[in-house]
Amino acid sequence: MQSRSFYSGFERPRKPFFAVAGPICPWLLEELLTPPEGPHRALEGARGPRAAWSAGFFLTPALPRAKANGGDSANMARCAPTVLVRPCPLQTLKPDTPRRPPISSLCDPAGTPPAWESLVAGLPQLPSQTPSRPLARAGDACRPHRRPRPAGFQAKPGAPAARRLPGSGAARRTEHAQWAGPAPGARRKRPRCSRRLRWGMRYRLAWLLHSARPSTFRSVVGARLPPPERLCGFQEKTYSKMNNPAIKRLGNHIIKSPEDKREYRGLELANGIKVLLISDPTTDKSSAALDVHIGSLSDPPNIAGLSHFCEHMLFLGTKKYPKENEYSQFLSEHAGSSNAFTSGEHTNYYFDVSHEHLEGALDRFAQFFLCPLFDESCKDREVNAVDSEHEKNVMNDAWRLFQLEKATGNPKHPFSKFGTGNKYTLETRPNQEGIDVRQELLKFHSTYYSSNLMAICVLGRESLDDLTNLVVKLFSEVENKNVPLPEFPEHPFQEEHLKQLYKIVPIKDIRNLYVTFPIPDLQKYYKSNPGHYLGHLIGHEGPGSLLSELKSKGWVNTLVGGQKEGARGFMFFIINVDLTEEGLLHVEDIILHMFQYIQKLRAEGPQEWVFQECKDLNAVAFRFKDKERPRGYTSKIAGILHYYPLEEVLTAEYLLEEFRPDLIEMVLDKLRPENVRVAIVSKSFEGKTDRTEEWYGTQYKQEAVPDEVIKKWQNADLNGKFKLPTKNEFIPTNFEILSLEKEATPYPSLIKDTAMSKLWFKQDDKFFLPKACLNFEFFSPFAYVDPLHCNMAYLYLELLKDSLNEYAYAAELAGLSYDLQNTIYGMYLSVKGYNDKQPILLKKIIEKMATFEIDEKRFEIIKEAYMRSLNNFRAEQPHQHAMYYLRLLMTEVAWTKDELKEALDDVTLPRLKAFIPQLLSRLHIEALLHGNITKQAALGIMQMVEDTLIEHAHTKPLLPSQLVRYREVQLPDRGWFVYQQRNEVHNNCGIEIYYQTDMQSTSENMFLELFCQIISEPCFNTLRTKEQLGYIVFSGPRRANGIQGLRFIIQSEKPPHYLESRVEAFLITMEKSIEDMTEEAFQKHIQALAIRRLDKPKKLSAECAKYWGEIISQQYNFDRDNTEVAYLKTLTKEDIIKFYKNTYQVFPGTPVFLRI
Repeated sequence: MQSRSFYSGFERPRKPFFAVAGPICPWLLEELLTPPEGPHRALEGARGPRAAWSAGFFLTPALPRAKANGGDSANMARCAPTVLVRPCPLQTLKPDTPRRPPISSLCDPAGTPPAWESLVAGLPQLPSQTPSRPLARAGDACRPHRRPRPAGFQAKPGAPAARRLPGSGAARRTEHAQWAGPAPGARRKRPRCSRRLRWGMRYRLAWLLHSARPSTFRSVVGARLPPPERLCGFQEKTYSKMNNPAIKRLGNHIIKSPEDKREYRGLELANGIKVLLISDPTTDKSSAALDVHIGSLSDPPNIAGLSHFCEHMLFLGTKKYPKENEYSQFLSEHAGSSNAFTSGEHTNYYFDVSHEHLEGALDRFAQFFLCPLFDESCKDREVNAVDSEHEKNVMNDAWRLFQLEKATGNPKHPFSKFGTGNKYTLETRPNQEGIDVRQELLKFHSTYYSSNLMAICVLGRESLDDLTNLVVKLFSEVENKNVPLPEFPEHPFQEEHLKQLYKIVPIKDIRNLYVTFPIPDLQKYYKSNPGHYLGHLIGHEGPGSLLSELKSKGWVNTLVGGQKEGARGFMFFIINVDLTEEGLLHVEDIILHMFQYIQKLRAEGPQEWVFQECKDLNAVAFRFKDKERPRGYTSKIAGILHYYPLEEVLTAEYLLEEFRPDLIEMVLDKLRPENVRVAIVSKSFEGKTDRTEEWYGTQYKQEAVPDEVIKKWQNADLNGKFKLPTKNEFIPTNFEILSLEKEATPYPSLIKDTAMSKLWFKQDDKFFLPKACLNFEFFSPFAYVDPLHCNMAYLYLELLKDSLNEYAYAAELAGLSYDLQNTIYGMYLSVKGYNDKQPILLKKIIEKMATFEIDEKRFEIIKEAYMRSLNNFRAEQPHQHAMYYLRLLMTEVAWTKDELKEALDDVTLPRLKAFIPQLLSRLHIEALLHGNITKQAALGIMQMVEDTLIEHAHTKPLLPSQLVRYREVQLPDRGWFVYQQRNEVHNNCGIEIYYQTDMQSTSENMFLELFCQIISEPCFNTLRTKEQLGYIVFSGPRRANGIQGLRFIIQSEKPPHYLESRVEAFLITMEKSIEDMTEEAFQKHIQALAIRRLDKPKKLSAECAKYWGEIISQQYNFDRDNTEVAYLKTLTKEDIIKFYKNTYQVFPGTPVFLRI
């Protein structure tokens, strides 16, 4: 597959219309139509000839506004002509087209405006095209400021006085498009526009034209997209910064998807902070994120991890809010959450909160960057937290390989630094060297936490003006220290680090090949993104691809290719493959095939049709992008604000605009044998290494790639089996949003119920995107009857997916994906994405299921990979082991990893071939079809699935007695159980303590969830922050098979019995805490939980997953959130105290204590 660290594309809008309401005089029109400097100068900030003024304009009187739209046709007719300015098609005017005569030459000597017919004489005629919206609507967005009225105009009787907008200090505009007449006795002005008005109008029109990108905006199949005014991010109400010195630059023209109903505004504050504001009146949660463009690459050389440590310390009190957990407590009480991360170049902080409390949360958040305390009493405890976080990662192969890659480059380059930090780098070594870490922390913050390196994204229900005022008030005082933006023009991999081979010993039993090429920073080429083009081809998985050929030889299982970010100044191009046993013996041949494919790309040359297909796919993805959860959305945007112009911040990671063969060839030229680094990861290198990486202890051996091997790769010839991808037939062509049917229901309804199947259906009535989710559970009594059958079901589906990969990869690229896996009940299949081609993919999958023929070579390869995955479970995190073993203990039927490994030896090819017809012989299908589909189409899809299985697999319905449901173990009253398991890989311990309460019901659910809401923040603050038990501390509900309870999960260096005692001690304190809680605080918790539960799904797949959970659990309570929140609001503090005593104080009560 293609590596995912690229940018993608965006299509330009259709030719937009802009109406300028008000009298147009010759001087103004001259200003509007004359480019600032010369006839062919592009608009400031626009790109290329598409945005050039010389493209020409059509002018015509705007259509009168209908009364239904708030206007008066008769009154409009009395006004001076309203000009409609529309960029003409690019094909109609060339750069050498003679310019129109100056419009001022058409005026009489006195300056009287010419008749309209004279004004437009000689200009190109406007092709007849009826706009899809009233033109006056577009004109509303660009009315001029109100000015003294020209002679000859009269106010409409009863016209309202001009309104004052907040913060403007002057009347900005009237409610109507016409100009009001002069007040009695007022001196009449000359019939011309003032210079201020002329320049204001000219700027406004230029701003609108730049926002809308005057060129054709079509879908990939030529279908018209929605009107351009929806594409542009300008708002009808614009904020005045004239009297606000805290704002340096303001932009309302953020380019967004036509389907995005939110409003956006970009700001640059006077202190240099970049800001994107998002007004979303429908959001349940508000959110904000601040990204500091400084990370671990800027750590002092003798205090590794200082930037990460700074991130931790900022949460622990500020001058304005000195209480250590003030920020987290406020968020917890108002349905919020927060987090942060540190990378090489960024430190990113973000939170979400109920929409009513954005200002309070943002005020506390802003203090991180104004006046943090960095309290000495917190320092030692938080060093332990950083150290615990590092210990969690020490035995993780991904972290180990990343640090080894850094360590084997230039040791003097900042890229080589150890970024996480630990107790040695933040405490032990500084103490030995006499370094005061707190003083260094203060110095780091005061040096690098400069406003010119910060970017903020804020999302809330408030208007853009209110959000602007809020950000200005809270962040304009952040100091600008004018810190230079860190850049790293020298690549960490120089000539002496190339043509090197690294043999690395992993923790898990994995086999990987990493081929890396250093390349220059391509970020500035985001409009053409040559790395995306090459990643698309090298990482392709269709017929004739590099992966297809390597798989046919039995050498690899998967392949990923594409550009990988480094830092400002350098990048990498990577090709990573998962090796088979045989592939490990053919590494040189695999790399030779890579260079053969690269040589194929050189010989073919850059293909514009490939680029165009990538552009089209990304344009569709951008237009119909799912709405993201606020917290993740603001965090991502805050990070990319540093790289792109404000108006392009939403589109830049999708936009593909310029086909640049020269850039593609430039990157291709870097993909040569003399520029390569090779790393092989395998357990077979144990005992054969001679080096150890300093921070993670990774064992490896480094050696030069022999010259004869390099020469062999350099002479790679063309391989006739390699082919470029064919045209993608899964690109959607129909984006029609279907009308809601009369019988549409707010929740899924059962539209088919037979012995063979149950079909639930819901037509989408919230998201209105051309997408659908198709979920199927195929119940079979043979899928999980014993470990042997469980293994065979798993291998059957893995082989099936492996066989479908070449076909389904094109669908995945086109936004249509599927998932297929075995479950305790049988098989689960989902198909998600654009509904246009969904039935085609689904039919292919079902046909393949029923007619599948196993390839013997692939059977052996996938069986071996499955055995390795079972063995690798031993290296998972201790807390994951705790959760796994608890699931085994509590579920009626479950098979351990050891049982599955033992049974895997009995799985042979003949036995698996015989199992597949047995598995499919009797099935019951339960399905949910949800999205942009009709009831009749849903019934047709279900019938197709049944008919295909019956025709090819002779499937019959299950007998009622064969529909088995697994149950949960009921723990006896006052029972206390301990299960211990030794972990041989990690130094940390994992523990899960589980208190079983009762079966799920409305009342029991709310008792448990409210109790969890109340103890959540105190639990984290006590056990994680104060007692420093470990980096992972969690409390919350656990639910399975209709039974629920309270659980605590901790991962720590401390022994399990001590962790148990601390949880017990914490629970004892909670009784008094709840009893002493005020009614106001109790109601805050109820409100916070209600907000969490009523938080609406942000995308179709999330809503579908919610409904599917009700179906697969056979509870079918689709309105659960509303019914349970209604009950929640009736609860009292006494109810929770009683619940607490019944659940915990009956100790030992009904806990399961799991110790690892």
